[in-house]
Amino acid sequence: LRRCWGAGFNFDPMLSQCNAKSYPEIGPRARARGLRPQAGIALENQVTERRPMQLDALFRVTSPAEAPGLAARYEDYGISGLWTAEKDHDPHLLLALAATGAKRATLGTAIALAFNRSPMSLAYTAWDLQTQSEGRYVLGLGTQVRAHIERRFSAQWERPAERLREVILSLRAIWSSWANRTPLNFEGEFYKFNLMTPEFVPPPLPQGPPPIYVGAVNPRVTKLAGELCDGFHVHPFHSAAFLKQTVIPNLEAGAHAAGRTLENFTLCSSAFCIVGDSSEELAEVRESVRRQLAFYASTKAYRAVLEAHGWEDVGDRLALMAREKKWREMPGLITDAMVDEFAVSGTTSEIAGLLKQKYDGLLQRVAINYGPDAGIARHDERLRAIAAAFRC
Repeated sequence: LRRCWGAGFNFDPMLSQCNAKSYPEIGPRARARGLRPQAGIALENQVTERRPMQLDALFRVTSPAEAPGLAARYEDYGISGLWTAEKDHDPHLLLALAATGAKRATLGTAIALAFNRSPMSLAYTAWDLQTQSEGRYVLGLGTQVRAHIERRFSAQWERPAERLREVILSLRAIWSSWANRTPLNFEGEFYKFNLMTPEFVPPPLPQGPPPIYVGAVNPRVTKLAGELCDGFHVHPFHSAAFLKQTVIPNLEAGAHAAGRTLENFTLCSSAFCIVGDSSEELAEVRESVRRQLAFYASTKAYRAVLEAHGWEDVGDRLALMAREKKWREMPGLITDAMVDEFAVSGTTSEIAGLLKQKYDGLLQRVAINYGPDAGIARHDERLRAIAAAFRC
């Protein structure tokens, strides 16, 4: 079975029967994960290898019927990957439709929620999408926040980092059981899977199971990604300083704890882009992005991003204004200096170079994020030119 946990680890077929009795030569947490470090691994966790950066697109549609045509058009522009989010459409359905239009691009979720579905349901969906895309699918998972999981999905929210760990491990146990035709016996704290009769095993997957990314700001989940995953979705509310000071060190800490390297590990994100070909247009988009930044900065879960710049007091003030529903006044606390840290700004001909300048050596994949008020039409008009410049 192919290596799917990055350099330094083999995917163990016996993961489908993982329990704390396996591999007594390593610690209990590693035994429970069914992991065996390879001998002689150099713990040099450099995420920032100089792989060519790829330009992706956030895949947003009004109707799912638009997905095949839009996917084909983006691929024709030279876009390398299409990412769906769990918002107003099912992210997996959109990718199934996109796979009928795009024949080369990576297709992934950024992110799909991990707690509103059984890992078994996720396993079947991911297996089918990996089959349909002929090995181009990436399963990107995230936790969301308690209110959405409990009140929007009526699902359980409890110790999200630990629960997400079990989602990832159970997915790989299920896939291993299917690939090797071995009994399924996953016993965890949150999930237990021990029934898999032959009629419920899907056909073989020649490409191997899909890679798993997670998206988070929380340092515990970031370390979990470094420990277990193939890639990481950086939240769009970020800066280069936050990547260097917080995200990459936490990924490296997780990898080090697991005795693995981050060779071939992928960091990707969408970047807020203020794009316009006139001063008036640039000013309009800048204010749109400023509003989005004010919303993120008011949220306690994202406070670590502000801490990288010593702007915690701004977050406190914005949180108070949000509680008082002073939505219109909130963007006034986001200074131009803050906008410039969290976004790139330029004309259509400049933006590709600015993205490369900011993220070279930090991200391997980047998508353009125009902020909340930019429609698909405006995005589409410029994307071909930006993609062409990005390849130069």
